[in-house]
Amino acid sequence: MSKKKIIVIQGGTSKEREISLKTARSCIKAIKKIGHKVIKFDPKFSSIFNIKNIDSDVIFNALHGKNGEDGKIQCFFEYFRKPYTHSGVVSSMIAMNKHLSKQLFINNKVKTPNYFYMDEKSYFNVNFIKKIKKNKISFPVVIKPNDEGSSIGVKICKNLKILKKEFGVLKKKYKSLIVETYIPGQEIQVALMGGKAIGAIELRPKRKFYDYKAKYTKSSKTDHIMPAEISIKKYKEVLKISEKANKVLGCKGIARCDFRFYKETFFILELNTQPGMTDLSLVPEIARFVKIPFVELVKWMINDASLNR
Repeated sequence: MSKKKIIVIQGGTSKEREISLKTARSCIKAIKKIGHKVIKFDPKFSSIFNIKNIDSDVIFNALHGKNGEDGKIQCFFEYFRKPYTHSGVVSSMIAMNKHLSKQLFINNKVKTPNYFYMDEKSYFNVNFIKKIKKNKISFPVVIKPNDEGSSIGVKICKNLKILKKEFGVLKKKYKSLIVETYIPGQEIQVALMGGKAIGAIELRPKRKFYDYKAKYTKSSKTDHIMPAEISIKKYKEVLKISEKANKVLGCKGIARCDFRFYKETFFILELNTQPGMTDLSLVPEIARFVKIPFVELVKWMINDASLNR
């Protein structure tokens, strides 16, 4: 095996900076075990244009959140002609934008919760009762930023009064929001490698839902059930749906599909093109279950890196 020079781009300026740094630490350790040289790069402290002049073979994208998984940084990778991991420009942008991705899911008959979209232009005259009725939404509902990850800003509202209150807070922070029907039931997440679903895990958080704390703090005590406790038929079905969703958005590399399973139906909540790679992350856990150690997972990601993704 030839030794490669790997730029690990980490940190950044998004609200998910700390998660990115954790992902990077885990992946850097694995990359060194493989035998490659690691070059750390943090766009918070250095201009992204400096990457162009770094002698490297692959960019390992360990960023999370805005400017890391929304297609923007991927534009620079393509411009610099540097092969990189994960999804490309367009698929990253679409997957990060919940409104766009849900439209594609609906158009391709991938079931997702009923919803409506709001941006700054409609913030001042939004009629919640009318929109809820028109889009066949029922309480409780979820209101969340259109383009954040890691469940940042996600609020569950059991009635109109609470919805209006949360909207009043979120509209000051975000340029666009979505409101969707809250789907109860089992929380199922599927890992994909190169468009192939490798397994489905069930999450049973002790909190209201699998939010930021449940994802990234050991004290949250979320139960991980691997494989998910659903019938074999339904297990195969959710893997198939995940592969379809991945194809619809045109995603590459590793990805994760998040579902709710309710009344024998899978509802896709979102597709994550930059899933976490920390000790508590789900893709590595699912990979381990199917006999893919973490180092081998990272090795596959590096070998899979390319341009024009």
